[in-house]
Amino acid sequence: MSGRHSHSGGTPMRREEGRRGREADVPSSLVDAFASRLQGQLIRPGEPGYEPARELWNGMIDRRPALVARCAGDEDVVAAVDFARDNGMLVAVRGGGHGVAGHAVCDGGLVIDLSGMRGVDVDPEGRRAVAQGGCTLGDIDRETQRHGLATPLGVVTKTGIAGLTLSGGMGWLRRKHGLSCDNLLSARVVTADGHLLVADESQNQDLFWAVRGGGGNFGVVTSFEYRLHPVGPEVFVCFVFYPAARTKEVLRSCERYLSQRPDDFAPIGILGKVPQAEDFPPEAHGKGYAALLAPYPGDPAEGERLLRPLREIADPIRDLSGTMPYTETQAILDEDYPDGWRYYWKSMNVPELSDELIERLAEHAAAARSPQSTIDVWYQGGAMAHVGEEETAFANRDAPYLLGIEANWEAEADSAENVTWVRDTFADLRSFSAGGIYLNFPGFLEEGEQLLREGYGMNYERLSAVKAKYDLANLFHLNANIKPKS
Repeated sequence: MSGRHSHSGGTPMRREEGRRGREADVPSSLVDAFASRLQGQLIRPGEPGYEPARELWNGMIDRRPALVARCAGDEDVVAAVDFARDNGMLVAVRGGGHGVAGHAVCDGGLVIDLSGMRGVDVDPEGRRAVAQGGCTLGDIDRETQRHGLATPLGVVTKTGIAGLTLSGGMGWLRRKHGLSCDNLLSARVVTADGHLLVADESQNQDLFWAVRGGGGNFGVVTSFEYRLHPVGPEVFVCFVFYPAARTKEVLRSCERYLSQRPDDFAPIGILGKVPQAEDFPPEAHGKGYAALLAPYPGDPAEGERLLRPLREIADPIRDLSGTMPYTETQAILDEDYPDGWRYYWKSMNVPELSDELIERLAEHAAAARSPQSTIDVWYQGGAMAHVGEEETAFANRDAPYLLGIEANWEAEADSAENVTWVRDTFADLRSFSAGGIYLNFPGFLEEGEQLLREGYGMNYERLSAVKAKYDLANLFHLNANIKPKS
């Protein structure tokens, strides 16, 4: 995340492995019958709407599915799963289409597209909300904030709740109220055999455990029921930019302050380059910064008082802190991730912020090939660490810090150098990690199964057994894929 506040050649991705989608091999009569079964729309190459239907937020992804099933409800999802399974088609599942790895679309197969399923039903008395699988963070926040309520979600409003929640879900409430998956009360899941199941603490408990961190391996989740918490409607946000020369002092000061405070807020440290924007003094444009971004989800006046020490670490380049609606807080980074730009990210957990690590972080941030690229330090702990390692599938909860290495750029011609910067940075920093990545920032997992197993941690073998129960043939494998236990 660049923290820019305002804005003034793709390297080839590996092709999908496994079954190939081959619409040409499926008799047109079967395709027509499938289309007639849908309440939604079946879109084929060359038809109106096909090009937008195959486009994703990440401009690096350029794939051409044979069919896109724009689902209108649960029964459409069941029909799509049945059709793909019975005809041996490659399957991709699209929620918000915001996953950086681009699993939401495939070459030559069937895209099960939930982007039209965006209903949100809020129960303010019971502090619960049910959201369909195509919802974005913004969809839920808009409805829950009418009642001064929120559930922990991510940090960019266009992100789909499905991919976010299924692989954990880290946002501004992670230390106060936990991860998105920690606040999941139930899910409706269409499994590979075409059954629509409810997964919660009393029904299909193994599936409920697995979808809270195990990704999209177990089926298509058509709706999510979340626990809500009082948040907003206004919050105070600390958003302050310091010179890069003060990086160690900034990150250290934040670390010390959190060790003395309750788990009320969850900062992110951002290392990047000052944008050429009116919000920043011209003499700082293009120079390095170390920023702290930390919304306080309680009373705004209390938040301003509590977060003041983070704003007084040194003389800032610019202090953009202030009180704002919670919905605007959730959107504060939206401008930094335009649709169609190119994104290549990796992540890793680290056990400590040593002096040597901070020096390396600053060096790599300064060497970024794109001025929009950043290295982010997520301060973890709090409520997300209070959940037992085996209570949900989400792993590595005890890691105090997550490093996000983000290459964000516009032109295809710049792709190779930006991808190389991320890979080189990741390789150089690996020695500081005790293992573990965040599977919503996975890169394209070129490192293979070892890194994947780190992402799922000690829960991998149990996940593999659940995978075998619900998807033995591995129909849903375009994800951070867990092989079914044989």
